[in-house]
Amino acid sequence: MPGYGVRLVRKVSSTRAFARVAPHVIPAFDRAVHRITRGRVLPSALMLPGVILTARGARTGQPRRTPLACMPEEGGGWILVGSNFGRPGHPAWTANLLRHPDAEISWRGRDIAVRARLLEGAERESAWSAVLAFWPPYAGYQARVERRIRLFRLEPVPRDERG
Repeated sequence: MPGYGVRLVRKVSSTRAFARVAPHVIPAFDRAVHRITRGRVLPSALMLPGVILTARGARTGQPRRTPLACMPEEGGGWILVGSNFGRPGHPAWTANLLRHPDAEISWRGRDIAVRARLLEGAERESAWSAVLAFWPPYAGYQARVERRIRLFRLEPVPRDERG
């Protein structure tokens, strides 16, 4: 049973006010602290595990760094949830991964080359169930939007196998 602090964070993170403010405040704060601490600290990871995703922009091809919550998987992969805090459009980083699936993450201070894959069908449904068990507020985000939230599986890739 989660403690009071975790229950409170879950309740606050599922509110519309949080959804309006969080996309502007949390990523900027995460990027700044991550840079200052040379990759050792990611403040939002106190709430959920997190990575800094570096993916090439879908239109520009330029590197884009985005702090993201993730769900680590047994065996070394990660699930990323394109919830956009329950706002209408898909977050830009999801378009970047669709166009350029080879990326890099900073995970617990280590840089790891990864390949992203959009989950669909039964595989997506299974991952979505796991995500909701991991962080129930995602159900509230999905309920607020008409689009289907994108889920990506990131898998480590040896640098010599990157495309």
